[in-house]
Amino acid sequence: MLANLSDEQLVELAVSQDREAFGEIVRRWERKIFALCFGMLGREDEARDAAQETFISAYRNLSGFRGDAKVSSWLHRIAVNQCLTYKRRAKTRSEEFLDTEDGSEERVFIAPLQNSPARRAEQFERLKLVRTAVSALPTDLRQIVVMKEFEEMTFQEISDTLEIPLSTVKSRLYTALRQLRMKLERSPIEVI
Repeated sequence: MLANLSDEQLVELAVSQDREAFGEIVRRWERKIFALCFGMLGREDEARDAAQETFISAYRNLSGFRGDAKVSSWLHRIAVNQCLTYKRRAKTRSEEFLDTEDGSEERVFIAPLQNSPARRAEQFERLKLVRTAVSALPTDLRQIVVMKEFEEMTFQEISDTLEIPLSTVKSRLYTALRQLRMKLERSPIEVI
């Protein structure tokens, strides 16, 4: 049964044209890859497209998978590249990529019941401020924040995925968090 195989074993099967094996890889990783794309792009439709393109690219390049790498790092790297491509395309078309003024596309999960409507509104505003601050970070810093804080990847996993030194990952995260703190301290709503 495919569910009992490791990711690396599934890739080996997929390289030999076993489509079900690649389907299992997609099932295992689609939520995490979508979450990474959403964290980097900020819009559900672009994130869905980037995640789909990630798996299409992975399938087309199965033979290029190096067995010494982890499948998770390989897929995350492809996803990051897809997101960067989406950002470049949007920039050349002069599109506004993140709609931070209109919360209509934003899903917000607020702590249940004990909060008053005023408290929930304040939490929603805080979330919008954080999202705006993260989206304003330079791409190299934003991707580190998303991978570390939202995807809960380890420093080593981020280093492997982005193919940058571990010290660079730590330095970028420190810089990004410092910039976020400064931006959020200037905001009118107190951030917890």
